[in-house]
Amino acid sequence: MGAEVAAVIVTYNSAEHVDALLDGLPGAFGDVPYTTVVVDNGSTDGTPALLRRRGDCTVVESVNDGYGAGMNRAVRHAPETAAILVLNPDVELDADAVPRMLSVLRRPGVGIVAPRTREADGRLSPTLRRTPTVARAGGLSFTRMPLLAERIDDPRAYTTEHAVDWAVGAIWLVDRECFEAVDGFDESYFLYSEETDFALRARDRGWATVYTPTAGGMHIGGGSGTSHETHTMQMLNRVRLIRRRRGTGAAWLYYALTLLVELRRGLLGHRASWPTLRALVRPALRPAALGASDTVLPR
Repeated sequence: MGAEVAAVIVTYNSAEHVDALLDGLPGAFGDVPYTTVVVDNGSTDGTPALLRRRGDCTVVESVNDGYGAGMNRAVRHAPETAAILVLNPDVELDADAVPRMLSVLRRPGVGIVAPRTREADGRLSPTLRRTPTVARAGGLSFTRMPLLAERIDDPRAYTTEHAVDWAVGAIWLVDRECFEAVDGFDESYFLYSEETDFALRARDRGWATVYTPTAGGMHIGGGSGTSHETHTMQMLNRVRLIRRRRGTGAAWLYYALTLLVELRRGLLGHRASWPTLRALVRPALRPAALGASDTVLPR
């Protein structure tokens, strides 16, 4: 029997976590036939050698041209399966998570399924999100006011199955037709916002993202490392997303609010905010991988 699902993973210095993920896949898939493709984006910690020794996945070694590019590459190297399981290297899936997600994905109009996710200490990971807007630029999720909060923190939202605007992409089951309809991930983001963009473009084309608490997994987070540069990418890409979806005027407002938010964070001791502020106002200081150094308002 051919594979029904292709598990696709992008690694970058992920030797500490990826073994546990791969070891748990048989239990997570149960009776669902699957294949696994791992694209390594230029790791220097021995991840490629570790993967080659396993023998239970196809390994594609690549330069680091971004998370979205790595995911698209993994899908191209996978067989034509009905569904694609998008996984971060620092997650672990619960037993039978995939068949439970598949039962949701098979419903008409469902393009993405996101499971209930917990942190390494067992706490609920708030992975559900509302559409980014200028009003939600301030990071005021603690208010739990939908107008101001992009992140959904209310635990009650995680007890029932329902459609959402988008969800953190650490664990996604994606319909193949949906993936092809949106032409995969937008590689220009390099890192961060690519899953937001993907889910919103899928919704534009009639594909829903559905959260289900019947399937679960754990996300450690930061498995490929974090830095001042990645924080800068995250903030710049938020502005780019708003510009591409809502236009230049909304993007300028979002940009101005982002400056204020990062200034506040810096004053409160968040060190990564200072280089981010400098990069926001001086395009030449932005990470070259984004290709967003030509104008003050990133494209």
